[in-house]
Amino acid sequence: MAFTALFDACVLYPPSVRDVLLSLAVTDLFCTKWTHQIQNEWIEAVLRARPNLSESLRRSQHFMHEAIPDATVTGHESLIDGLALPDPGDHHVLAAAIVGKADVIVTLNLRDFPDEALAPFQIEAQHPDEFIAHVLTLAPPTALGAIKEMRARLKNPPFTPSEYLDLLARQGLPRTVAILRDNIALV
Repeated sequence: MAFTALFDACVLYPPSVRDVLLSLAVTDLFCTKWTHQIQNEWIEAVLRARPNLSESLRRSQHFMHEAIPDATVTGHESLIDGLALPDPGDHHVLAAAIVGKADVIVTLNLRDFPDEALAPFQIEAQHPDEFIAHVLTLAPPTALGAIKEMRARLKNPPFTPSEYLDLLARQGLPRTVAILRDNIALV
């Protein structure tokens, strides 16, 4: 594996972004990491908006652990209090990235992970759009195949390739969508 990515809770909700990230993660193009706390954070965020999804979300969490059994970072808690980030609530994410030997934290909250705070640990923060675009260009056949398979599994509702790209565009993934549009026959 070329690099390790820690997924912040904010990229695991909404489901369309999570689906793309996890579909790419199971290709073994990179190593994926998260913590129990990160898992709980994204599930709690969904439940605040949709409390009726509790059972479905727990199944999703179970499937995530089955698909990527070595993703969960533990033993990072002792580092949390010694870290400095703009939002103390993100210290656990950086601590997990350090212990998990992550090269990148994939997050929507880039301002909460400034370069100067991450540089001593040789970690960078990337928006999911930048991250996914990078993975798509790293190994196009593998990555495009994973996204095509994932889109084909969407049944309720099903999406044409064009409809699916429109959904990703609405989720703030313009670079990803541009790459996928150039390869729409493969999506």
